[in-house]
Amino acid sequence: MGIVIKNTIELQKMHEAGRIVAGVLDAVEVACVPGVTTAELDRIARRELERAKAKSAFLGYRQAGTPPFPAVLCTSVNQVVVHGIPSQRVVLGEGDVIGIDFACFKDGYCGDAARTIAVGVVSEPARDLVAATRAALDAAIAECVPGKRLGDVGAAVEALATANGYSIVRDFVGHGIGRAMHEAPQVPNYGNRGAGLRLKAGMVIAIEPMLNTGRGDVRVLADGWTVETRDHGLSAHVEHTVAITADGPRVLTA
Repeated sequence: MGIVIKNTIELQKMHEAGRIVAGVLDAVEVACVPGVTTAELDRIARRELERAKAKSAFLGYRQAGTPPFPAVLCTSVNQVVVHGIPSQRVVLGEGDVIGIDFACFKDGYCGDAARTIAVGVVSEPARDLVAATRAALDAAIAECVPGKRLGDVGAAVEALATANGYSIVRDFVGHGIGRAMHEAPQVPNYGNRGAGLRLKAGMVIAIEPMLNTGRGDVRVLADGWTVETRDHGLSAHVEHTVAITADGPRVLTA
């Protein structure tokens, strides 16, 4: 499938899905305290999803060679980059950082976002990593105007990460989004300014920087989903669904 340009009505539907995503992440973030299990975080997300009368984009999702994802929320703690599976055995501790990633469908359209949350009091290196990853996302969003290129978006993430001494995960990228969670185009967190696809009003993309304190190399664990840093360095992941409009970037999951 090629790139789908969304009209005003479709963008409004996506904004509604995005508001639900933001509300679920708000509820989960409040619960990210020492002693809580990641399974409990998933239960909170399921409760809020049901209240919103929306459908999970993650539960049962599968790619070639993977089992169906068993939860509505991804919970990625410390060295886990993305796609961590909630578990009763994973208990958050003081000083952890956790990536929470959630996506849902409402009226046929998808919203997708992620945050990395500090659990209690975290170390300065962890705090700085999370702040830089958020700043990288903001820098990328600022590039989302008609006439810019996809390379400008990736270059903004890469420049900020490099300037702060962090590596970028290149094995996983952002994506277009709309009636499907994953649409064209792919949105890498690296690139060359002035290169790549030209951005047009009505395009919607999910931008998701993944920055590591160590190397950018990752591995997928035996469960087929959990992605962690090979050197066990800390990782942070943030994401927003962003519409390119004539008036500038419109964050649909804010």
